[in-house]
Amino acid sequence: MTTAQLATVVLGTSGATADDVIAVARHGARVELSAEAREEVARVRAHVDALAGSATPVYGISTGFGALATRHVPADYRTQLQKSLIRSHAAGMGPAVEREVVRALMFLRAKTLASGRTGIRPEVLETMLALLNAGITPVVHEYGSLGCSGDLAPLSHCALVLMGEGRATGPDGAERPVPELLAEAGIEPVVLAEKEGLALVNGTDGMLGQLVMAIADLRELLTAADITAAMSVEALLGTDQVFRPELHAPLRPHPGQAASADTMLRVLAHSPIVASHREGDTRVQDAYSLRCAPQVAGAARDTVEYAATVAGRELAAAIDNPVVLPDGTVTSNGNFHGAPVAYVLDFLAIVAADVASIAERRTDRLLDPARSHGLPPFLADDPGVDSGLMIAQYTQAGLVSENKRLAVPASVDSIPSSAMQEDHVSMGWHAARKLRTAVGNLRRVLAVEYVAAARGIELRAPLQPGPATGAALAALRTRVAGAGPDRFLAPELAAAEELIADGTLRTAVEGATGPLG
Repeated sequence: MTTAQLATVVLGTSGATADDVIAVARHGARVELSAEAREEVARVRAHVDALAGSATPVYGISTGFGALATRHVPADYRTQLQKSLIRSHAAGMGPAVEREVVRALMFLRAKTLASGRTGIRPEVLETMLALLNAGITPVVHEYGSLGCSGDLAPLSHCALVLMGEGRATGPDGAERPVPELLAEAGIEPVVLAEKEGLALVNGTDGMLGQLVMAIADLRELLTAADITAAMSVEALLGTDQVFRPELHAPLRPHPGQAASADTMLRVLAHSPIVASHREGDTRVQDAYSLRCAPQVAGAARDTVEYAATVAGRELAAAIDNPVVLPDGTVTSNGNFHGAPVAYVLDFLAIVAADVASIAERRTDRLLDPARSHGLPPFLADDPGVDSGLMIAQYTQAGLVSENKRLAVPASVDSIPSSAMQEDHVSMGWHAARKLRTAVGNLRRVLAVEYVAAARGIELRAPLQPGPATGAALAALRTRVAGAGPDRFLAPELAAAEELIADGTLRTAVEGATGPLG
């Protein structure tokens, strides 16, 4: 089922899908709790209530937290304990993160709460779903999570709104007092009972939500990268023969490489420009940035699919500490550690950096008369008077340089906390935040290549592009004018970025090629 079809997502006890996350986070899908899940949550809560009434201390139910877990808290103070936990842990700083990130964070926490392994009351879970369905979004800050013991500060800012406190925005995106927003939506603030504070904040939901959305974005961007690479090959009078299937899967069976080569070959099919130099060309081989494009983008594709495997496992997980086992036992564990998610977030930052890097090399080649095989310097209308796309490549180079810095892994940079009780952390939230920036930068780099390759193709006139590259060029020309005297370039680059982001480029090309992988 596609995200467009998911008007309502039903949470059961067995996890959620990536499509569910995208539907709720980006498309505002309604979330409902299944009857089975509600019954299981209520059944497990009965075990927690029994333990709460026992004289034996149980971590998270009748004790303090973290390094303060040795203190037994009397029943009269436990409601205050829960309030204190959320208020003190809602200690984020910096700018607010994006609405879709917060919605993914809340939905994924609700997914774990619905599993029945956390011991929360059904009404607390249903209040969280009511917030999502009402379009109320807690203000969550950039800094505060170390990616271990869960995304504590981000989730605490969400839990604070459940209590009728903190900060939030309404469906219109405007911040208003939380009591006012809740009252308008008919939502009663919750008074947290034993175990519920920890259950609301002890998960990898923030980093996981951002991973799921990055995977979706990168899948689209890698197809766009194959398209813009093919356009550059055409504009630079490169050969399409290196993309033939017999040179890929049979010789080097990486599925991503074969998929990228197939896309590029189909995008270049029936190109008069490519055909014009098939015979009599003195060049033996194209530069690596052209010839090896499927190897780089293909490796990126395979890395994304590995990350999707990890994300799928995490989407099926029920992460809390302590956790309530099916037999009612409440036991401490370390599943909140974000290492599995943090590693792949870092892997994908490498992907974004390298795919951007090779795209920039192709653009630079298009602008250099010593290497562009007859194109004017910087693709300028009147070189010397006009600068053409010279500074667009500077912008591209700056983005590539930033992505290289963002590719430095966060997950190896553990820093101890909680009086050395939490002495090794994942930094997964930070890995997610830098990946989000890197993905946006990759999109901008590809937009510059799109503009440059399109101009290069047009400058090969009277030779004509192929049907697919011609469709890509025509889509760009609906928003961006062709070659001519220098003009304000920033809006044109932004328009090209939007054509990639909203799928217009891919849709235009698929009109000639059929569906691309």
